[in-house]
Amino acid sequence: MTSAECEVQNTDSALFPALQNIRERIAAACQRAGRDVTEVKLVAVSKTVSAEIVREAVAAGVTVLGENRVQEAEGKMTQLADLRSQVEWHLIGHLQSNKARKAASLFDVVQSVDSEDLAVRLNRVADELGKRLPVFIEVNLAGETSKAGAPTKESFALIAQVSKLPALELRGLMTVPPYLDDPEDVRPFFRQLRLLRDEAVQNGIADRSFTQLSMGMSHDFEVAIEEGATLVRIGTALFGARTYTL
Repeated sequence: MTSAECEVQNTDSALFPALQNIRERIAAACQRAGRDVTEVKLVAVSKTVSAEIVREAVAAGVTVLGENRVQEAEGKMTQLADLRSQVEWHLIGHLQSNKARKAASLFDVVQSVDSEDLAVRLNRVADELGKRLPVFIEVNLAGETSKAGAPTKESFALIAQVSKLPALELRGLMTVPPYLDDPEDVRPFFRQLRLLRDEAVQNGIADRSFTQLSMGMSHDFEVAIEEGATLVRIGTALFGARTYTL
């Protein structure tokens, strides 16, 4: 596929109909919140999705891909190496410290930093690679034992620690709130993350480049946008229910 063909396909939402629907819903949520739609970035969660389908999504206009597992992502990146200049790869799943080296070398952004130890390891590897790695701190707002993320009460200390690491670029916060049937019931968690970000900046714990909020998924991303999300991580609404694994 030539670059010209890719450019033409990027304008054709018929190639991936679900994408246009999601964009319309993002735009409507932004309008309700009085926000510019350009403030919100779609992260297409491609875990367990085949490289062929991901290629179709990129051809239709997807520019950011979110993966949960380093090993799965590595194989997919190899198959889609020709698209490397067209997309950002974000690690959105829990990252074990012993996989920090591989993650730092593969991904453009790591959204799931949840400890000082992990941050220090990523910083060391990024420095060795001669790169500045954008990261988010993941906060476990509900204290769910089944989920990763720094405890809320430790988030300010972790923000301060990561802010001092020269090879990391701290962009903001990420969270995976509890799944609740009514998205309105999730709103307080999204609001809490926004307030954490704002307080960190106001108190000088982070500088004013600390602006990003990665929150909201297929079930509740519209509420997240209304509460200030700048990145929404959408998988099922874009690719359908996951029925297989790689």
